[in-house]
Amino acid sequence: MESVLSPATLAELRRPRPYPAVSVLTPTHRRDPYNTQDQVRLRNMVAEAKRQLEADPAVTRERRTEVAGHLDRALSEVDLTHAEDGLAIFAAPGEHQVWSLARPVPERVVLSDTFLTRNLVSAQTAGRPIWVLSLAADRATLWNGGADRVTESRLGGFPLTRRVENFDPERQQRIGDTPSAFREERTRQFLREADTAMNAVLRDHPRQLYVTGEPAALSLLDEVGSTARGAVHIPHGGLAHGTPEVVWQAVRPVVEAEARRSTDAVTHALETARGRREFAAGVDELWQSARDGRIRLLAVEENYRVTVRTAGDHLILAESGDLDSREDIVDEIVEQCLETGADVRFVPDGTLGEADGMAGVLRY
Repeated sequence: MESVLSPATLAELRRPRPYPAVSVLTPTHRRDPYNTQDQVRLRNMVAEAKRQLEADPAVTRERRTEVAGHLDRALSEVDLTHAEDGLAIFAAPGEHQVWSLARPVPERVVLSDTFLTRNLVSAQTAGRPIWVLSLAADRATLWNGGADRVTESRLGGFPLTRRVENFDPERQQRIGDTPSAFREERTRQFLREADTAMNAVLRDHPRQLYVTGEPAALSLLDEVGSTARGAVHIPHGGLAHGTPEVVWQAVRPVVEAEARRSTDAVTHALETARGRREFAAGVDELWQSARDGRIRLLAVEENYRVTVRTAGDHLILAESGDLDSREDIVDEIVEQCLETGADVRFVPDGTLGEADGMAGVLRY
C-alpha cells in the first residue's frame, strides 16, 4: 500500500485515463473491534464498483473485465493489519493502486476519466508529514513521520551504511582515548553522501526535516552540506540504529512543540485578518473563495467534517445520505486551496472557536 504522496505522484494520479478510472473510498479502523468489519466493508465496496461497471453502457465488456481484474488484484494487496483511518483503491485499464490514508473518508465509488484525489491530498496535509534523518558514523537512516508515528523509509537509497574501522586500539590502550569518528575524512565524505541523498528526497518530497544525532554529527552535517540549514536539530545519538518507537519517542516532544508554535501563528494570523477585513469563515464562503483563488491561509480543525449539498451557486447543510449530498466538501476545499498556492494548516479541535471548524485569511 502507498502512503507517501509527492507532487510528481499527485500529478500522475490526476492525469486523464481511458474511461473508466475507478476510485473506491472506504473508512478503515486502526483498532478492535471496528477493524474486524473493515474487510467485509471493503469487499462490499469493490463489489459495488463492479456492479457500476456492469451497469454502465459506456464500458465495453473487454474493458469491464480488465478493470474488474485490477480491482481484484488491488483488493488482494490490501494489508488491513496496518490500516489507518481510510483507504483508497484506484483502478483503470492497465493499472491499479492502493493508498492508506490517515484521515477518515466517506464510502464512495466514482467512475470517471480521472481518479478522485481530494481525500488523498487532504489526508496527506492533515497528517503533517515530516522526515527524520538519523545520523551515526556508520549509518544514516531516514524515517517517514506523521502525526503519531514514524516508519523507516527506503527512499533515496536510505539507509546508507559504511564500515567503521577500529581507529587506533594501541592509542586507546595507552592513553584511554578513542578519537571521535566525526573527525575522520571518511566520515565527512559519508555525511556528504547522506546530505546529497537527503536533498534529492526533499526535492521530490518536500517536508519539514528533523535531524538527529550526536552534537558532533549535527555540527559536521552543517559544515559539509546544506540539508540541515532548514532542518530542526535534535541532539540525540543512537537513533540511526533505533526502532521506530524509540525514534518517535525521541522526536515527539520537539515535533509537538513545533506544532504548537504553528497553531499559535495561525490563530495570530486569523486575528490580524479580522482587523483588516481579510477574514473568511463558513463552509459556503470558504468554498466560493477557494474556487476564486482568494484564500491565502486556510485553517481546518483536525476532525471537522460537514455534509452539504449545492443549491445554485451556494452550499447548504445536508444530512449524510441525502440526494446529491457532498460528505467530503472539506477535503475538496483543502485541495482547491492547495492548488491555488494557499497555506493549509490543520489545528486541534476547538482552536477556531466561533469560526466553527474552518476559517481563512483572504488575499484580497
